[in-house]
Amino acid sequence: MKNPTNKFKAAIRDGRQQIGIWNSIGGSLVPEMLATCGFDWILVDTEHAPVEVTDVLPVLQALAAWPEISPVVRPAINDPVLIKRHLDQGAQTLLVPYVESVKEAEAAVRAVRYPPRGIRGVAGLTRASRFGTVEGYAATADEEICLLLQVETTRAMECMEGIAAVDGVDGIFIGPSDLAASMGYPGQPGHPQVVAKIEDAIARLKAMGVPAGILTPDRAFAHRCIALGTVFTAVGADLGLLSAAARNLATEFSR
Repeated sequence: MKNPTNKFKAAIRDGRQQIGIWNSIGGSLVPEMLATCGFDWILVDTEHAPVEVTDVLPVLQALAAWPEISPVVRPAINDPVLIKRHLDQGAQTLLVPYVESVKEAEAAVRAVRYPPRGIRGVAGLTRASRFGTVEGYAATADEEICLLLQVETTRAMECMEGIAAVDGVDGIFIGPSDLAASMGYPGQPGHPQVVAKIEDAIARLKAMGVPAGILTPDRAFAHRCIALGTVFTAVGADLGLLSAAARNLATEFSR
């Protein structure tokens, strides 16, 4: 058996727009429902959601029934142990948060690669290797692992080109909310200075030929980011969509 092709990695490498949605509601039912909606990728968030490593496994299993959908997993932190566990249970694409330096980017790359190129621990019977049935998994796993790094502070923005240029980094994701806070505008990702910083970052990444990504529920800004050059663009989050729909329904029927 061959290692499954990472279609998301191939798509962003070729510059084909991938539209995504955030999943922060725990359990496998919501992401399974989202898989029917027409998105290209679903981000399973374990950083800002009450979702643990073991909670991700049933989500990956549920989404396996939808091969046209690419699961992306965000570990809680840039930690080799957490990264190893997500990879071993079958995640092929990771979005590592809060990377602020070339050194941290290099550490993330080492965490997703087997020795001698990295430090990922080798285990034979994992879901990632189809329980040992993928031919030469340890030798070929790196080819289908997609590593996305999140830059979300002014410090990260200052060295973004260096982070993006690290061998093994497949894309850079811009985090508007933390960036706004680091710029002195907490809770204001739409502040003109924050927007200008984001647009500049997209342009810089495009000039490098590095895939850029973002999450924004602002539909007009999402279209703007796509026009500027984002290649993997998340346009909403399950909890936000549910909250907005529920509030609108309650308002309609309130006295």
